[in-house]
Amino acid sequence: MLSGYRLMWILVMFDLPVLEKVERKAATDFRKALLDMGFEMSQLSVYMRFCTSQTQIDTYAKRVESILPAGGKVNLLQFTDKQYERIITFHSKMRQAPPKTPDQFDLF
Repeated sequence: MLSGYRLMWILVMFDLPVLEKVERKAATDFRKALLDMGFEMSQLSVYMRFCTSQTQIDTYAKRVESILPAGGKVNLLQFTDKQYERIITFHSKMRQAPPKTPDQFDLF
């Protein structure tokens, strides 16, 4: 049985340089690669993905590490689905409903 304490989320937060054209391209390529890996954009520089185990988190962490751009700072945060259920989100000063665990799991 899947437990909310074993189901995990990985959050990629980054601050990349975008002053030069080549830096903007690197930042855009990084964001596109995250989307291609199944991450969803939470904010412009914050992407998240639902994972079914710590092993899957470790796999995605290695994949993110392999596509890191040359400059900037990137943080990976991992937490359980039970912790994510407690998130409080506001949009235009309006409190949003709590997030729902995805219905479908990726099977590889």
